[in-house]
Amino acid sequence: VQLQASGGGLVQPGGSLRLSCAASGFSLYSYAVGWFRQAPGKEREGVSCITPDGSTHDADSLKGRFTISRDNAKNTVYLQMSSLKPEDTAVYYCATARALCYSDYAVYNPWGQGTQVTVSS
Repeated sequence: VQLQASGGGLVQPGGSLRLSCAASGFSLYSYAVGWFRQAPGKEREGVSCITPDGSTHDADSLKGRFTISRDNAKNTVYLQMSSLKPEDTAVYYCATARALCYSDYAVYNPWGQGTQVTVSS
């Protein structure tokens, strides 16, 4: 049972990236999947979450720039990030929860290993 986050990298301000969260050993079909991020010296924060039926919950500060989606056939959830800013620099993690999106991070299990996103010119 494992989640693999990928797609991070170095991008210039204003650029875009698409992160992927692929599951192995289990099906994401009945799980909510959340994206979280943690910048150096800062607390982890929720970015976006998608329920099994496709309902999304986005951080207010990121609405309009980040879009979460899922492809159950590929057992993968995506986070499309656009108009990236230096303050978006962080390690991005994905994690699953049973059926619903929760604000309590302790509910999420398992967690992926994280992928680094660096926004810099």
